[in-house]
Amino acid sequence: MAEISTIARPYAVAAFNLGKEQNLLAKWSEMLGFAAAVVNDTQMQAYIQDPKVVSAELLATFLKVCGDRLNEHGQNLIKVLVEYGRMSVLPAIAAAFEELKAQDEGVLDAQIIAAAKPSAAEVKDLVKRLEAKFGKKIEAAVSVDPELIGGIKIIVGDTVIDASVKGQLQNLAYSLSA
Repeated sequence: MAEISTIARPYAVAAFNLGKEQNLLAKWSEMLGFAAAVVNDTQMQAYIQDPKVVSAELLATFLKVCGDRLNEHGQNLIKVLVEYGRMSVLPAIAAAFEELKAQDEGVLDAQIIAAAKPSAAEVKDLVKRLEAKFGKKIEAAVSVDPELIGGIKIIVGDTVIDASVKGQLQNLAYSLSA
């Protein structure tokens, strides 16, 4: 997964910078989201991966499917991705773009993974603390993973705060094996 995000990031940064420069971040968000949905379609995935399909044919078909949902710059991005055989990376580009856009808008997404379902008050308090720590508004998604045994794991962008029993046991095992 890291390899895909490494490939996707420069494309997302370029799209973000262009969108920011032209004040078209919302348009880019819409274009990338739509193009990613097209790529995620099972029939389109099979078509993209078909070795018999030449690049020019793939480009023409993809642009035809997208129609007027892509502007000139969006079409150019698709041309580059087809040329370099990276169409399958488009959903990761869209996700990375959305992260950049959220950061620019002062919003960070946080994943809160708990061993047991936290109360609304606990989540509210945790979000308030994360907002103070990161200095930005936090939009939290809460999920439950009983495999954590106890405690909580928080992921905000590239930052992972692992205060789970499972994480502590893994750290202990690593320390003992070293």
